[in-house]
Amino acid sequence: MTEFTVWAPRASRLRLRLPGDTDHEMRVGPDGWWRVEVPTADPGTDYAFLLDDDDRALPDPRSPWQPHGVHGPSRRYDHAAFEWTDQSWTGRQLPGSVLYELHVGTFTPEGTFDAAIGRLDHLVDLGVDLIELLPVNAFNGEHNWGYDGVCWYAPHQPYGGPDGLKRLVDAAHAKGLGVILDVVYNHFGPSGAYAPMFAPYLTEQSNTWGRTVNLDGPHSDGVRRYIVDSILMWLRDYHVDGLRLDAVHAMPDSRATPWLEQVAIEVEALATHLGRPLSLIAESDLNDPRLITPREAGGFGLHAQWNDDAHHALHTLLTGERQGYYGDFGSLECLTDVLTGGFFHAGTFSSFRDRHHGRPVDRQRTPGHRFVAYLQNHDQIGNRATGDRISASLSPALLRVGATLLFTAPFTPMLFMGEEWAASTPWQFFTSHPEPELATAVAVGRKREFADHGWASDDVPDPQDPQTFVRSRLDWSELDKPEHRGMYEFHRRLIALRKSRADLSDPRLHSVEARHGDQFLVLRRGETLVVANLAAKPQRVTLPGVARRVLLATGEGVTVTRDRIDLPAETAAVVAL
Repeated sequence: MTEFTVWAPRASRLRLRLPGDTDHEMRVGPDGWWRVEVPTADPGTDYAFLLDDDDRALPDPRSPWQPHGVHGPSRRYDHAAFEWTDQSWTGRQLPGSVLYELHVGTFTPEGTFDAAIGRLDHLVDLGVDLIELLPVNAFNGEHNWGYDGVCWYAPHQPYGGPDGLKRLVDAAHAKGLGVILDVVYNHFGPSGAYAPMFAPYLTEQSNTWGRTVNLDGPHSDGVRRYIVDSILMWLRDYHVDGLRLDAVHAMPDSRATPWLEQVAIEVEALATHLGRPLSLIAESDLNDPRLITPREAGGFGLHAQWNDDAHHALHTLLTGERQGYYGDFGSLECLTDVLTGGFFHAGTFSSFRDRHHGRPVDRQRTPGHRFVAYLQNHDQIGNRATGDRISASLSPALLRVGATLLFTAPFTPMLFMGEEWAASTPWQFFTSHPEPELATAVAVGRKREFADHGWASDDVPDPQDPQTFVRSRLDWSELDKPEHRGMYEFHRRLIALRKSRADLSDPRLHSVEARHGDQFLVLRRGETLVVANLAAKPQRVTLPGVARRVLLATGEGVTVTRDRIDLPAETAAVVAL
């Protein structure tokens, strides 16, 4: 006998539909769970539910597999049937690691899990430790960033479905690479979201992307269970090594035990059982260090969070951009505050928000590895009107300076796919909604959004145009060109230096020293100095000690004389004392 279950606490009737069979009436228990046993429904069997007296066949809110798309029936899947080869895998901890963010659909021309396997050797050679996949759960259409997901338990079929994701994770582990999965629980996508028809998963409030998730209202116990069980499934059944939780600030929760703390507790228990580290990384714009403070110290117990302040400080300093939320950033004072304190807005006034924002980080007790830092990521590229990378506006010399500052900072560094060779391909916002009205609404909304920020609407690509997706694919042939190969080799040497020099991975924020002058910065990490000349002219900088040797320079012509260093324009150097 095979049991089918679904949570629908407010339903008056539920039926199970199997192909070539009469509908099966389900019975409900006091917990709101409906159940029915059928004689035979092996893995691979398609099924759907009929809610109340409606004859529409709806997919399972916990569907493990949507081979016919998000509007089609669900399919039974046996997690135990996959033959894993990673039994000796002991995990990959976040501290000391280098992350690499990639989008499965545009990382390779084929855009599949299996095709990504063919590029893992590139990441091993680069020195990456953890790959971070943009969301892979099922969404409407063929192509999408992944943040419009509606099936929170099912890997996207065009990428390769459940077995495809497992093959990628298994292959990554065989090469010593851990896998972080980006997951979205703050909203459902605009098409194919049938789960809220079964239960009160949503509230009447809204965030940027739609109605907010019910974390603290009636029946929120079941909603929390829905999210937590999804989180545990990815970590347990797909063997992934961690999750990046998207935009947790958009998930209001007034309960005494926040849902993030509940997640941290249950993930810690699972990690103990599995005998390998499992990392939880939050995306939050609150600048609240309580997210990454251990539960023993009164925090939520997450392991890290994305640090947009680090990105903004570097981006504005290198590019000179000051629009929108970049307004308060752009000075060397700002960058030194971030490098030594984690956040820039730490209880300070934010002109973009027109209020004070953030909370100071305890530099003595909070390690820097709990902040994931980056020069680029999917948001900071793709949410520009034309999806242009920083390499489209910076000289190769300044790109190297920026990379040096990123990889010598006391944070966990992350690259966005192609950044390591200064890829010329943009990464634009793309969708493939088959519904004409939704497709038009998305395209019009995108143009209106950027017009409000001063961009010409004609410059904004149509998200529904297939060429917008095609343009966003990486061009791996660029690695054969000297200028791109040179940038790749520089990143490779920079990552190797970070890993060979204990000073550069030291996470103690209180031991970081930074000073700046006229367009130059000196960062001290133990007995290692990082000196950056951001000026368009050569500069001589006095060092806080006698230099023994130059460990790495971003360009030619760097000379050291005892406690002085001469740097050509737009050059940085890492020096041993």
